[in-house]
Amino acid sequence: MNSFRCPSLASLAAATALCAAWRCDVRAQETPPASGPPPITVASGSGGKNYLNLSLDALFAAGSSTEPDVQQIELGGHDPAQRGFTVQNVELVLDGAVDPYFRGQMNLIAQITPEGETNVELEEVFATTTSLPHNLQVKVGQFFTEFGRINPTHPHTWDFVDQQLVSGRMFGPDGLRSAGIRGSWLMPVPFYSELLVAVQNAFGETLPGFGGTAGEVYFGRELQPELVSSAGDLLYVPRYSASFDLGDTQSILFGTSWAFGPNATGEGARTEVGGVDFYWKWKSPRAQKGFPFVKVQAEGMTRSYEAAATPLLPEAVFDDHGGYAQVVWGIKPMWTIGARYDTVGGDVGDDPADPRFDERRRASLEGTWYPTEYSKLRAQYSYDDRTSFENAHSVWLQLEFLLGAHAAHKF
Repeated sequence: MNSFRCPSLASLAAATALCAAWRCDVRAQETPPASGPPPITVASGSGGKNYLNLSLDALFAAGSSTEPDVQQIELGGHDPAQRGFTVQNVELVLDGAVDPYFRGQMNLIAQITPEGETNVELEEVFATTTSLPHNLQVKVGQFFTEFGRINPTHPHTWDFVDQQLVSGRMFGPDGLRSAGIRGSWLMPVPFYSELLVAVQNAFGETLPGFGGTAGEVYFGRELQPELVSSAGDLLYVPRYSASFDLGDTQSILFGTSWAFGPNATGEGARTEVGGVDFYWKWKSPRAQKGFPFVKVQAEGMTRSYEAAATPLLPEAVFDDHGGYAQVVWGIKPMWTIGARYDTVGGDVGDDPADPRFDERRRASLEGTWYPTEYSKLRAQYSYDDRTSFENAHSVWLQLEFLLGAHAAHKF
């Protein structure tokens, strides 16, 4: 759910100080704070100066599709996974100020698979600096790579029930994330202008389009185990974004990202992904509780995957691309409607039956009601047009509830 959460007074004071130092563009989203459960804040450390905020966010889906194997059309790891009911995501977040120099955060998630098994995963755990000079900041740990607008976000912030197709195509079901370090610089200019550079491990199940996991098949080739032997075996992700206010009622943001690193099809094989993103928002000058508003968001990505030669296959370069555009209209307080169009295409490698590389288009419509700041109900219809498979109609209902405090989401 793309909204501002009520933090504790202590975390609010810390966040306010940090934003002042950074001149960051973290803003309240569509739905303002409302009555609900109080934030859960645990004090620790000497003098009560170290605080831990706790929150639990649960996301459930129910519905059906004309495609019996729902996971063929839903590429995201937090998407509806079957006809009937899906526990999409249960997220436990611990965050707070460590000391005057660092903040820490951990995101622990749980899911129930279609087979009824419970999966628990340490999705993110990282520390960020709070007092570096010259508008600099460093993040260290396991974190979502800041590529585009969707990849760094969590499912409860999405405007639709499921993840965009291009994210699943380029970065796999879990999104692009890994252990590493990220530096950022908020430039001293009259508008919001930020440069970020991340350096992360390039191998593992959350990086299938790069190093991936040994034994996985990608573009018809079985990935081989790899070790980091030089700086060239790491993943590098620079990003630049700029935002401007267009008067008192409109804001616009442009961003561009690039990710490059090794893949495990053979020695010297590399993968590159480039992307551009756009965001525009209008809010009425006579807004009530942030409504009415209109926001438009779009991303486009292209990938070049160099596959090494094998005893059975020659060296090859596979190029694919994808993108989406969506609009969400806050028609009145606590009610939104939205539409999204997704497309992905390009090379399918040596396994055209692999649904990950099918040429596809999807059109989606959604409507969301926020009873309070701590819950939401959403309905969505999607039509999938697939080149190698039958087209599919899907209808999903979604419920979210939140317990405890939650930090503000980025603009």
